Amino acid sequence: MEDASAAVVVDPRGIVTGWSEEARRLTGHPAEEAVGRAVRELLAPDAPAPAGTPLPSGPVVLRHRDGHPVPVLLTVRPLRGAGGDPAGHVITAEPPEAAGTSLTARAFQQASVAMSVFDTDQRFLTLNDAALRIMGGTGRNLVGQPYLDTVDSGADTLGIALYLRRVAEEGRPLHHETVTRAPSEDRSHAWNIEMWPVREPTGEVIGTAVAAFDSTEQHRARRRLALLNAAAADIGTTLDVVRTAEEFVAVLTPAFADFAAVDLLDWVLGTDEPPTALPGSDVVLRRVAHRSADHQSPGPAVHLGRTDVHPTYSPLARALREGRAVLARAGEPDFDRWIAERVPHGPAAIHSLLAVPLRARGTTLGVAIAMRSLHPDGYAADDAVLAEELASRVAVCVDNARRFARERSTALTLQHSLLPRGLPGQAAVEVAHRYLPSVSAAGIGGDWFDVIPLAGSRVALVVGDVVGHGIPSAATMGRLCMAVRTLADVDLPPDELLTHLDDLVTHLASGDLDEVAELGATCLYAVYDPVSARLTVAAAGHPAPAVVLPDGTCRLVPVNAGPPLGVGGLPFEATEVELPEGSLVALYTDGLIEDRDRDIDRATDELRRALTVPADSLDALCDSVLKHVLPEEPSDDVALLLARTRALGADRVATRNVRSTPEEVAAARQWAIDMLTAWGLDEIAFVTELVVSELVTNAIRYGVPPVQLRLIRDRSLICEVADASSTSPHLRRAHAFDEGGRGLLLVAQMTQRWGSRQTDAGKTIWAEQTLPDPVRSPYDDLPPSG
Repeated sequence: MEDASAAVVVDPRGIVTGWSEEARRLTGHPAEEAVGRAVRELLAPDAPAPAGTPLPSGPVVLRHRDGHPVPVLLTVRPLRGAGGDPAGHVITAEPPEAAGTSLTARAFQQASVAMSVFDTDQRFLTLNDAALRIMGGTGRNLVGQPYLDTVDSGADTLGIALYLRRVAEEGRPLHHETVTRAPSEDRSHAWNIEMWPVREPTGEVIGTAVAAFDSTEQHRARRRLALLNAAAADIGTTLDVVRTAEEFVAVLTPAFADFAAVDLLDWVLGTDEPPTALPGSDVVLRRVAHRSADHQSPGPAVHLGRTDVHPTYSPLARALREGRAVLARAGEPDFDRWIAERVPHGPAAIHSLLAVPLRARGTTLGVAIAMRSLHPDGYAADDAVLAEELASRVAVCVDNARRFARERSTALTLQHSLLPRGLPGQAAVEVAHRYLPSVSAAGIGGDWFDVIPLAGSRVALVVGDVVGHGIPSAATMGRLCMAVRTLADVDLPPDELLTHLDDLVTHLASGDLDEVAELGATCLYAVYDPVSARLTVAAAGHPAPAVVLPDGTCRLVPVNAGPPLGVGGLPFEATEVELPEGSLVALYTDGLIEDRDRDIDRATDELRRALTVPADSLDALCDSVLKHVLPEEPSDDVALLLARTRALGADRVATRNVRSTPEEVAAARQWAIDMLTAWGLDEIAFVTELVVSELVTNAIRYGVPPVQLRLIRDRSLICEVADASSTSPHLRRAHAFDEGGRGLLLVAQMTQRWGSRQTDAGKTIWAEQTLPDPVRSPYDDLPPSG
């Protein structure tokens, strides 16, 4: 048989009529058993054959006498009688290796690509050397075996068997890609499989040829690239530490891990500086994010927000200490011990783990954990490299979020320290305020507000907005706020105050534009006088205030906004309106009504409607306005200042015109004493008499008529003397032999405070005295402002 092919002769019915010695050696059947029997029943009962032939030509698996399969290459040739009639067939058979002497056969057998041939029932007919290595067997063991009997049952192997059957049935080639573990491999491999039908010359399909290309490296490279792309696109979308960690574990599961978690050192979640060194013993980490691939994956051993202590032998502590990815597998004593202590499902559930330190800019922030339990393959060195690359990107995002949170906290602390903590007591208005910092990635803005008591029971209401965000804007806001307070202390009218403020910003900007954040800031300055019940407003590029009258109507004050501070070129104009007592004035920054996706007119209408909604208090109205007007996530800071006006009636204000004669001084003193008696303030009559005498004398001697004396009883007693001169007095120290110059010094020593202010008609000199304890203002019973 080694030197010749087996030969069999059959008649037209397929009955054996001739049987060679080589046929006996090949099949084990002697001639006396074979002759007279059907060749198909004897050798290949399951082999399909074309019509008119007993057996197919080509690779066929015959059945040996003892039952084992015998792969052979059959050649079937017809026989003709003398008249040309069919006389049967001659069948020759040779082992598959007999064909190996040809160049084509050698190329098939030695190909680096795994190739095999199946019959139409998905049984192996032949395999080349590469296929035998993959299958982990020999030709004798595999030939004749159905494919599914040689591999582990699974979705991937069932898919391959399905494709083999489809090629045999449909007779067309198919391409299939799968990831499965070959019988001889420990890890899954990716395969690109080409399948095509093998046909007889007549076109009949007699088998299926398969070529399998191992594309594991390309598959892992694609998976690596996909994970890196997903990390770049999906991680770090916000400047929030916890959200960034959640995005990271979402990328890892289920593509890379069955369970993933991020544990951070406690200081990362605060605003503290990083420690100089990591702890050398057990490590305390706080769980900020975790995720399982599905319900079958191990559950978390640590709840979100809780801390856990990791001993030095644990993979997490080792990763932090060594600064590299640590790969741990089931069967390692330290791994099994650590898993048994922390994972509810026990060591058998998790078979592989990667712990990767999160390091950014030389600082260790925490550790990321990836575990596999359902995934059949354990982590390998290339997985550790991929995990380290992903972790490095995540660490930068976490560090950016941490730095942003720290800067935001610093800016917010600075801003709150510069904003008024408790508004000063005054009787002109009842006030309430709200400040909401921005939650956007741009950071804290420079919105601010203030309430400044002025002379004559008046009060200044201020709101402003600085361009930009962060600590520079907060510092700029503080400078502007202090500048406004300084200018307000001079008691300038609103339009003049903004002019001086604009000059200050322009002066600062003249040196270096890049260093001056005040440039382009907006400000609104309003002064309310409870005696005249008038509100004077001037604005520098700021939205107009809204006024709600006692009858419930709401309108915007028609203010000429003017240019922002530092722009220059146009003057600032003041607008004056008279307000009934109990009117509500609303000052706000543009963040309340302006946004990229909002129509400013519609938002302004919403503000006007919200201001007219009844509320129990101004504080409640502030909350209601913000709730109804602001979007869910405002992109800018918001400052809101509400002021309800009060008025000082005629019973609390007394005015006397003074003639410019020396004799009028005594009459003015007596008039003042009489008014104090009527008000029950005899206890401070002596000091008031001296103040009135000094101020009226100075106005008659150095001022310009007309001269007017006014007393205001508020939370203090205010004495004002006005004249038409614009020259303001100055306090000086008189020398021993000077005849004058001691009057104002006496006034300053005996009163709580004094000062002067310019008016349209000239100037006003004023002095305030504290009321005696038994005497209380009716406004003392009102709740404190703010």
